[in-house]
Amino acid sequence: MTPKQFPKPLDYGPVAVIGAGSWGTTLAQLLADKGMPVRLWVFESEVYNSLCRKHINHIFLPGVLLSSQIIYTQEFAAALQGASIALLAVPSHVFRNVLQQLRLHLPPGIVLVSATKGIEIETQLTMEGVVREELGIAFPYAVLSGPSFAREVAQKQPTAVTVACRQQNIARRLQHLFSTPYFRVYTSFDVTGVELGGALKNIFAIGSGCLAGMNLGDNPRAALITRALAEMTRLGVRLGANPMTLMGLSGVGDLTLTCTSRTSRNYQVGFRLGQGQTLPEILASMKMVAEGIKTTQAVHSLAQRLGVEMPLVDTVYRILYEGLTPREAIKKLMSRELKDELEAMTETW
Repeated sequence: MTPKQFPKPLDYGPVAVIGAGSWGTTLAQLLADKGMPVRLWVFESEVYNSLCRKHINHIFLPGVLLSSQIIYTQEFAAALQGASIALLAVPSHVFRNVLQQLRLHLPPGIVLVSATKGIEIETQLTMEGVVREELGIAFPYAVLSGPSFAREVAQKQPTAVTVACRQQNIARRLQHLFSTPYFRVYTSFDVTGVELGGALKNIFAIGSGCLAGMNLGDNPRAALITRALAEMTRLGVRLGANPMTLMGLSGVGDLTLTCTSRTSRNYQVGFRLGQGQTLPEILASMKMVAEGIKTTQAVHSLAQRLGVEMPLVDTVYRILYEGLTPREAIKKLMSRELKDELEAMTETW
């Protein structure tokens, strides 16, 4: 790869990675491997101590030795001092609270990049919406999303993602910042579409996991993925997204990954539901966040408010929160009114 494709670290200032879950840790390592000065803000004291002593995140990314060049901190001020980019990799349900704490420490002109995939329950806003409510338009905003399990990226397996920003020059700058020989980054200006794809796919991954937990085969999974894409596109268009975005990496790409792999936390939640476990039982045993659980609540409310028909979202919501069994859910979906496929896919476009 030429220097033009992968610029030298001197082209950028320090990067503050906020959140040391599996994805935040992986992205910090990716940037450090490129020679970037990286500061990783860590919430959990146990994780912080492990990182400082052994350079291993033994809870969220066990077995991966991290660069000795990464600086770890539990102070926002220390992470953000002089930073040119703040990469936000925290769960969606704490995203607003973290922004409120960051506000006083953000250097002028810093670019905010979200690696969070979710929608806020109370407001039904994407992360961009939350940023605009809390910070206005004072800081450029971008989102990094696509089919990318953290461990595979940490293992340097070939991966392709999308970075979206409404400012073309910043999108291209971030494209070069994150691109490596194993991590290919495409640009987009459709922030809404990219964020919706990353959030919605987690809901459908729960549904796909339910099918696997019931020992069903490939036919129902293929039907779910196809109809899920229709629902994603229907809501996306209603909110101003480009429908082609949902056909790309952050849409059908991420949807396919999470709906077909047992590595997905959301898929695992669905799998256990399909085997008859209850949601409280599942949550009690989980260390990491399955974003789809909370996102289902937000999108269910959003779809009802906007009058967008999303039967799969409604079904997953009822399984999670109203006690509907996965087997009964399938019966209800299969007995819905018969429709023309193209009309059903484009009825609100």
